[in-house]
Amino acid sequence: MCGIAGYWGKRGADANVAEKMALQIQHRGPDGAGVWLSKTGGLAMTHRRLAVIDLSPAGHQPMISPCKRYTLVFNGEIYNHLAIRQDLEREGGHFDWRGHSDTETLLAALRHWGLEKALQQLNGMFAFALWDAADKTLFLARDRMGEKPLYYGQNKGSFFFGSELKSFKAHPHWQADIDRDALSLFMRHNAVPSPWSIYKGIKKLPPAHFVVIRETGNEVSEPHCYWNLAEIAEKGVANPKQDSAEAMDELDVLLRDAIKSRMAADVPLGAFLSGGFDSTMVAALMQAQSSRPVKTFTIGFNEQGYNEAVHAKAVAKHLGTDHTELYVTSEEAMAVIPRLPTIWDEPFSDSSQIPTLLVSELAREHVTVSLSGDGGDELFCGYSRYTQGYQIWHKLQFLPAPLRQAIGSLMQVFPGAPLEYLLGFLPKRFQIPHFADRLPKLGSVVKEKSGESYYQNLVSHWKNPDQLVLGATEPQTIFSQPEKLPKLNDFREQMMYLDSITYLPDDILTKVDRASMAVSLEARVPLLDHRIVEFAWQVPMSMQYRDGKGKWLLREVLYRYVPRELMERPKMGFGVPIDEWLRGPLRDWAEALLDEKRLREEGFFDPMPIRKMWQEHVSGKRRWHYYLWDVLMFQAWLEG
Repeated sequence: MCGIAGYWGKRGADANVAEKMALQIQHRGPDGAGVWLSKTGGLAMTHRRLAVIDLSPAGHQPMISPCKRYTLVFNGEIYNHLAIRQDLEREGGHFDWRGHSDTETLLAALRHWGLEKALQQLNGMFAFALWDAADKTLFLARDRMGEKPLYYGQNKGSFFFGSELKSFKAHPHWQADIDRDALSLFMRHNAVPSPWSIYKGIKKLPPAHFVVIRETGNEVSEPHCYWNLAEIAEKGVANPKQDSAEAMDELDVLLRDAIKSRMAADVPLGAFLSGGFDSTMVAALMQAQSSRPVKTFTIGFNEQGYNEAVHAKAVAKHLGTDHTELYVTSEEAMAVIPRLPTIWDEPFSDSSQIPTLLVSELAREHVTVSLSGDGGDELFCGYSRYTQGYQIWHKLQFLPAPLRQAIGSLMQVFPGAPLEYLLGFLPKRFQIPHFADRLPKLGSVVKEKSGESYYQNLVSHWKNPDQLVLGATEPQTIFSQPEKLPKLNDFREQMMYLDSITYLPDDILTKVDRASMAVSLEARVPLLDHRIVEFAWQVPMSMQYRDGKGKWLLREVLYRYVPRELMERPKMGFGVPIDEWLRGPLRDWAEALLDEKRLREEGFFDPMPIRKMWQEHVSGKRRWHYYLWDVLMFQAWLEG
């Protein structure tokens, strides 16, 4: 795992500038650095190395092909690189291999097959830049699901690319202009979604795409898609698996192979273990294929409702892993908050970033690579919104639109707190937690006219962010362009697809990448092996959702390795009590960032709705912590 950066401009390339850009992302690669400058044309490519495969100098980057035509900087891992070497050799190519790094394999594949065919062969996570000296062309490419980041764009006469935005700031001509339209998207989604970034002129390359750049960065192609998830989803649901026992066996084999391939490393390796289904699956199949106890890591909290460490410990005991757990106090967790804006580099407000960073720090004390269970919810119908949210929308279809509008409006104005108080006298099974907060949100989704707008509302934080962000016009996204969605049989499948191309890469994978790389830890995500993704879209909903629960097929595979009774418990998530902290120990910090005068002087937000929410939250009248955390993370990022 590594970090890459570079620039291309008419002013020429400067090695000192390139070195400073690389130094900004030293955390992504503390084991080595490299700078390459083109002889003509003003292109600089830099690399920071975290040595994982082939620790020798043979894996050094930037890497130049033997023919001197191509230069590569690469961030990621190609898990099938040894098989690719065999394929290349079978095709009669002559390869004088210098080492056994996947970088060398990737460069040979790009040279032999060309960009598009090589991309089709790769099984891995990656973001890379390839320079073709003969054609004076720069190529940028990103992995299928978006595990590794890649920013690019024009700024003040130079073209920039890199793993993180902070490297661009080391360039003397960099000018940081905040994109208010992108800020409005952040306020809705708690992360700036692809292809936008927080800065004008700079984009994120979407997953499964590449771009072609010529003329010192002045000619940039539209992103080209080399693996279309919409087509894969459509083909999958049109040709579903028929036999559940056969599907179970096939998934078992795929999971074992994906996990085994991600256990290849020349450095110590382990796994995050929360005790949930996905992380347990990864740890179980690692242990099943390991000759010694696998190292597993868990963060625990003393706050009730936020601690999964007990479940993780029980799973680890059953599997026989070498388990390490660390209980973190509220003070220790809150101590990382000042570091968040620098680590995430652009506004990011998924508060589970805090425990993700803490467990990454814990793992890094023992290993250099850690496997993660992310992706299982999106692929195998795991989120509660795929069940509860779907049921609400399904029932709403039987109500006339005017009646839905009327009911929704009433729910939004009705005082939920008195009802919540009265519900407290009912038996526990009839009580609705935080009813006062949920009633207005439920009212807003009830009023939606289409499935896409309903789901956008359901997963949104601020519902009308361009009214909050001054001077912003919220850009159209996939939610407002239903014609771009695949034709699927079930609305739950549409939810899963939308999450797979938005929430997963923009939030979940961004969170894991930045948290792990901040401490020089490589995180691998085996459930996002593209073969598993393609398989998952062939699993019919009858095998995804059964007996009132999602992930049926994945659960059944897991029960081959872990007792059912060890796993049957409610899904908890991976969070921290932000709502309580904002009323208590974080109150002064938040008050300073949300000061009305400060908000007006900075000129990004309308202070009135923010101040109203803040006052209602600290008084205990309402719980607005999700909305307020969005504002606070932008304010903290802006201050930094």
